[in-house]
Amino acid sequence: MKNEKEIRNNDFHQFRTRIFVRIAVMMLCAVVGVYLLYNYVLRGNFANWVVDFLHHNFYISYENANRIYRYLLRNHIELIFAIAVTVLFLVIFRIYLNRFTEYFLEINSGMDALLQEDTKDISLSLELMGIEKKMNIIKHTLEKQRMDMRLTEQRKNDLVMYLAHDLKTPLASVIGYLNLLRDEEEISGELRTKYLSISLDKAERLEVLINEFFEIARFNYTDLVLQYGRIDLTRLLEQLVYEFKPMLKEKNLQCHLDAPHDLMQQCDADKMQRVFDNLLRNAVLYSYEGSTIEIAVTMQDDNVTVSFTNQGNTIPKEKLGRIFEQFYRLDAARSTATGGAGLGLAIAKEIVEAHGGSITAKSEDERSVFTVRIPMQ
Repeated sequence: MKNEKEIRNNDFHQFRTRIFVRIAVMMLCAVVGVYLLYNYVLRGNFANWVVDFLHHNFYISYENANRIYRYLLRNHIELIFAIAVTVLFLVIFRIYLNRFTEYFLEINSGMDALLQEDTKDISLSLELMGIEKKMNIIKHTLEKQRMDMRLTEQRKNDLVMYLAHDLKTPLASVIGYLNLLRDEEEISGELRTKYLSISLDKAERLEVLINEFFEIARFNYTDLVLQYGRIDLTRLLEQLVYEFKPMLKEKNLQCHLDAPHDLMQQCDADKMQRVFDNLLRNAVLYSYEGSTIEIAVTMQDDNVTVSFTNQGNTIPKEKLGRIFEQFYRLDAARSTATGGAGLGLAIAKEIVEAHGGSITAKSEDERSVFTVRIPMQ
């Protein structure tokens, strides 16, 4: 906190110095003006100049001119002096105020530039360098957010287009085989079973694709609300591994769980189950056939750490840094047969961070590790 305050003070040092110098100059000018007004005007030859002016221009005698000067000016010299000083001060202050408001005009122009979608940096006066730095940071942040939003929207649109395209193939197959079953009056039982089996497989594929559409809609239009409860985290993971046995068997995978017994945790059970489901599903999809997936649970510094390790192709660093982004898929191919909508890891990150935790990923030597850390309480 102290360092931040020192940085702010340094940022506005030149601004304070410039303002101080201008105020000092304004005061000096006011003092000099009052001194000249009092000594060289009011106490000098001002009376003689007024009397001569009245005498020569209005043809008034010296006595009458002197009498007019005394009644109109000399008897009210204090009031005239006060008015003169006030006018002098207001003129000097007005000049200073015009220069001071230039800073606000610059800041206002800089704020307008924040809304402009260009890469040109905001430039202010040297004494406003601190504000200039902050404005440029905000401008670059807004530009990055706009670019990320466009990229995310483009990914979503591409994904929806791919999903819609992929819906046509299984739908056409289902319609085709059902038409065959309807039109073929004499069809063997073996062929009927084959057609029904293919139709069922394609219908299940349709269900998966439709669920992807619902996943996108839920992610965009629902808010994350946690409902805390006390659960046995070890039991939750054991149940998850059991439910994944059919998927593990398809790729001849083994899943080993290393967790302490009866590890009680305060969290939203349904949403944390979704996190672990996404991570385990991701590990199954990208594991080598016949390899082993390892799930390890440890407790460190009042945090529960759950790691999912699988053997598969090493994830490139440039992709690893974006793996938790919305609609980002490792497999950028058009087909959605492998991988989902690119929301699983993004949703997992959102849920974990809502619990006050963090989720990270690393991949090297054909081993990928996804680690979830959440507070024990």
